[in-house]
Amino acid sequence: MNLSEHQQLDETYLLQNYGRRLPLAFVSGDGCYLYDSAGRRYLDWLAGIAVNTLGYAHPQLTAALTAQIGALLHSSNYFLIEPQIRLGQRLVELSGLDRAFFCNSGCEANEALLKFARLWNGAQVGEGRRTGVLAFEGSFHGRTLATLSATGQAKIQKGLAPLVPGFQHVPFNDLAAARAAVDDSIGAVLVETIQGEGGIHVATPEFLVGLRQLCDERGILLLLDEVQCGLGRTGSFFAYQQYGLQPDALALAKGLGGGVPIGAVVMTQAVADCVTPGTHGTTFGGNYLASRAGLTVVETMLAEDLVAHAASVGERLLAGLQQLAATHPLADHARGRGLMLALELTAEKAAAVRDACAERGLILNAVSPTALRILPPLVLRAEQVDEGLALLNDALAAV
Repeated sequence: MNLSEHQQLDETYLLQNYGRRLPLAFVSGDGCYLYDSAGRRYLDWLAGIAVNTLGYAHPQLTAALTAQIGALLHSSNYFLIEPQIRLGQRLVELSGLDRAFFCNSGCEANEALLKFARLWNGAQVGEGRRTGVLAFEGSFHGRTLATLSATGQAKIQKGLAPLVPGFQHVPFNDLAAARAAVDDSIGAVLVETIQGEGGIHVATPEFLVGLRQLCDERGILLLLDEVQCGLGRTGSFFAYQQYGLQPDALALAKGLGGGVPIGAVVMTQAVADCVTPGTHGTTFGGNYLASRAGLTVVETMLAEDLVAHAASVGERLLAGLQQLAATHPLADHARGRGLMLALELTAEKAAAVRDACAERGLILNAVSPTALRILPPLVLRAEQVDEGLALLNDALAAV
């Protein structure tokens, strides 16, 4: 089937809710490279939006999934699932928290955070009280009605009113505004350690540590959304570990399964004690295949020291982006941490640069009219940093 046939069938049979502006159909991958239906190679600086942690066709992940498919895919959470238990143990050990829960996506993980906060506050002050959640402008927490309501972007909420009540939004990195907003109705603060869909904006130490202190003072929960920034991408296993604090509960997904859908919440024992049998659950969450994928990703990251690698190669990439910003009139500045970076432009030409990059064999995306988002697989090599920078340089010059 050629590309035009793919497009025609897509437009005929699928819901047209995705802006597929790049007419590409990938058929295989290897390491940090993707190959399209015409056999052309692309350097991937998007990783399925921070999903393909180990890149493509990683031998450990391929072998583990092949073996698991041949053994058992699903049995239900009515029964003990060995890889789920082992993955939960790993996440608890690496995070310093106490309990893990598995679901299918980041959206579901954030839904669970909100539900667990309701249960915890109900146990503390009574059901139906202190149900409000403080969130932040520019945030993105998912597309269910509750997580959409928690999201601080009006463009994503358009047409879906009325939203779920109880969410307040204040500017990101504005601790004074957060303090002013926390009244007796607020039971939790929900924040991304690094805003991903909002444009790769990093929480300042003063802000995140201040939120931890604020939550402690008011006796409420600090909920961290690390769906995009967690799992080694920023140069520590979890991004919050660079701030010297612990959340009460943490949402994970995207990179945890290396391409297989999985979400997770890791929490303190105090939060876990409020989630009793029947209060929450999922059919597919933590099934054999997803858990085996997550466990293999985590074990491979540890064996190959990919967290330190992401920090090191990320420094090289950030330096290269900063050099582009110093030499190109269209490039303003680079920001981010590890392999979670953005290049801010001086004009609303991010989509045009993205398209020019794709024409040259580099995949990244435009997270806003002026910002390019860069989320390579954690196995990105130094020479692939230089290769991508050269392609991006050509694209900037051509726009």
